[in-house]
Amino acid sequence: MNFKSLQFFIFSCFLLASTPILAQIPQVPAEMEFADMIIRINPQARREIQLDVDALYRNPSYFKVKLERVNLYMPIVERELRSVGVPLDLKYLVIQESGLIPDAVSTSNAVGFWQFKQGTAEEVFLRVDSQIDDRKNIVNSTRGAALYLKKHNNTFDNWMCALVSYQMGLGGAKAYFGNRYNSQRIIDIDRNSHWYFKKFLAHKVAFENQIGGVLVSNSQRLVEVQVQGPTSLKELAKKYQVSEEHLKEMNKWTINGKIPAGRGFSLVYIQEGKLDYKPAVIESKPSQTKPSQKSKAEEKYYPAYKQANSYPKISGNTTKATQPDQITVNELDGVLAANTTSPEKFADKIGIKERKFRRLNDLDPEEKVEAGKYYYTEKKKSKAEIETHIVQPGETLWSISQKYGIKLSALKAKNRIRRDEDLKAGMVLSLQEHRKRGEEIPVVTVPSSTPVKVAQSQSEPKSQNQTIPVYDTSTQDPEPSYSNSPSKITHTVSPGETLYAISKKYGVTVDQLKTWNQIGSQNIISVGQKLTIFKP
Repeated sequence: MNFKSLQFFIFSCFLLASTPILAQIPQVPAEMEFADMIIRINPQARREIQLDVDALYRNPSYFKVKLERVNLYMPIVERELRSVGVPLDLKYLVIQESGLIPDAVSTSNAVGFWQFKQGTAEEVFLRVDSQIDDRKNIVNSTRGAALYLKKHNNTFDNWMCALVSYQMGLGGAKAYFGNRYNSQRIIDIDRNSHWYFKKFLAHKVAFENQIGGVLVSNSQRLVEVQVQGPTSLKELAKKYQVSEEHLKEMNKWTINGKIPAGRGFSLVYIQEGKLDYKPAVIESKPSQTKPSQKSKAEEKYYPAYKQANSYPKISGNTTKATQPDQITVNELDGVLAANTTSPEKFADKIGIKERKFRRLNDLDPEEKVEAGKYYYTEKKKSKAEIETHIVQPGETLWSISQKYGIKLSALKAKNRIRRDEDLKAGMVLSLQEHRKRGEEIPVVTVPSSTPVKVAQSQSEPKSQNQTIPVYDTSTQDPEPSYSNSPSKITHTVSPGETLYAISKKYGVTVDQLKTWNQIGSQNIISVGQKLTIFKP
């Protein structure tokens, strides 16, 4: 065989070996959908985008490794985008930005999954300091990116412009686009279109039909757990039976392997075992307590419902929660009331029209804004993030709707219940799907709180039907006040008091205090705030 024949033989073998790989490379269409828009791409732009698609597929081994990372993290990315109200098509941006490498660093010193610089990260409520770098946390960084994109889309009403603003900033994008594409739903892409969006389209074409098709391993799954500090990865490694090195590799957001006290943190790790691949499973530990005896009627309706005590979810600059544009409540813009006042005065203080404020929060004109409660400055949702809620003593339809950021009318319609008088402790309300006509609302047993001690008042004779709470006089705290109702106590928060201390004083749980008073996961209370406490 001469040299030319040998060259031809080797080249032919290479082509045959490459054909299956090349055949899998997707081709850029002339028209595609993106975030409820139609993207029309002319031939020259298609060739340009196709070159980027081909480059992504050039090294099959590298592409496979990247795709495995994508499949591992993408369920979390999709969940967080969905919760903020950002189209799922934007998920391909995280692949473009970092390839889903948690500690990726750009030449301009942008860091993490979504490539945030420190200043921008802090704008979207990400923590970046000597202990925690939320930019390397897949949950928090994705939520931050979603908030950033949604905010910019409010300016353009066009997700293409919002996406390009991710690269060049809002000011740069406004200067580049002007108002040319505002509210446009059909976009023509040509050689002059912004390179960043064309590169994004290349990633969308390359990955959209691949996600979910490659598994990390049939015996592995990504587990997400909520952890509360102070603790360390060393301690958590023992708890979850994985190596400390593995937790460090998967959770680079904790700088020194230690998790400080404060808010909860999302910890992820890959769990080995003979399991089908289940990406992004939120782990919950089974209760160690023995199940209580249930009646046959109870067994018929509801085998197991979990109460969600982490709502409302508060994010952002919680030190300025009483100021507008500082926090989100269940991923919606919100604010904390510092004092009890009228809707008119409160709306004026936060810079919103009273009628709009009352409409956003389902308030009647005569209702008061209560200190310590969260209120929305953005329209509530038609359904909540979780499926059900177990009614607790003292709750109203309004307080439940505020807790989850669901419209009061939607909550009533889903459960075919209109009046608070029809609400009973233990009812399992639907927060997502409408109950069928005639379907009974399930009722479960709600654990009662520890009884409050009672004694006779020295100033008034004790009647047979009245019980008066006894307070611990061994402390120097001012005596708390309470209402005249024998079933409800009103406690005024004093300097230095915590929810834990107050719960111990009255023999109730912290979760009950939070539920009764609509206190979020940040456990924020303020001096002078009046807390409602219900006796069992």
